[in-house]
Amino acid sequence: MEQDVLELAKEVLTEEIRGLERLRDRLGDAFWQAVQLIKSRKGRVIVTGVGKSGIVAKKIAATLTSLGTPAIYLHPTESLHGDLGIVDKDDVVLAVSKSGESDEFQMLIPLLKRWGLPIIAITANPDSDLAQQADIAILIDVPKEAGPLEVVPTVSTTVTMALGDALAVALLYEKEFRLEDFVNLHPGGAIGKKLWFRVRDMMLTGPEHVPVVHTTSSMKEVILEMTTKRGITSVINDAGEVVGVITDGDLRRLLERVSNPFHLKAQDVMTTQPKVIGPDELAVTAARKMEEYGITALIVVDEQRHPIGIIHLHDLMRSRVV
Repeated sequence: MEQDVLELAKEVLTEEIRGLERLRDRLGDAFWQAVQLIKSRKGRVIVTGVGKSGIVAKKIAATLTSLGTPAIYLHPTESLHGDLGIVDKDDVVLAVSKSGESDEFQMLIPLLKRWGLPIIAITANPDSDLAQQADIAILIDVPKEAGPLEVVPTVSTTVTMALGDALAVALLYEKEFRLEDFVNLHPGGAIGKKLWFRVRDMMLTGPEHVPVVHTTSSMKEVILEMTTKRGITSVINDAGEVVGVITDGDLRRLLERVSNPFHLKAQDVMTTQPKVIGPDELAVTAARKMEEYGITALIVVDEQRHPIGIIHLHDLMRSRVV
């Protein structure tokens, strides 16, 4: 029984993969025209569909919006009872229907066309009423749905959702939508924290937090500074530039080599190529550096390499940047 279920599941996934491959191989001029039409319009993309296609339409609208192409979902039935108020003359309509013969579109699509709105259709039926009325019809090839019944929307919804993703990413490329633009639209949640927070937003500043010793400081001074400031200190020269760091790991390795380290100076012990970071770097970049070099803190320096702050891995973890 278990094997039968697993084999059926694999068949479903195989059929959906085939559907995506057919979509990829057929993608052509209609898709390009749709991208250019949406790009040229000043308004939003009104995405509409009913049933499972409606659910997919909502997802497409959300993805378009998050990647810089404002879009909104319009329910075909509710549109005839007041929701048409969201539609503007500068909008473009993206209508989703596998059959292209949905009863709900019989009134809506002609009405939108009379208002002068261009229609882009996503459908599997080139001879359908929707495809014939559309200005652009992007056709999906779905000979059958996955599963023993072959009627439940599976392949068609997967293919349509993937097509919506491709459309959103293509528009992102055409509009030169940058990472900074994406960050501005996603200030909250885990994504926002990873892409929005800068080192300056999370670093500790001030003499009570930023560990600093001079190259000529004694080991006693170094140890006291490290003990009060989380086991690390920067080392500066006469110009105030960071020329090294000393960590608790450096001290442990020193004690393995030297029986009495207190005759040494900071410059004798420091790592001379310290890992530092600027205040305008992304906080997630700081986390990646720490992971790459196996350290738990970074000294933050200004353009003159003066120490202005420190950022700790534990603080990044507490803020869920990592």
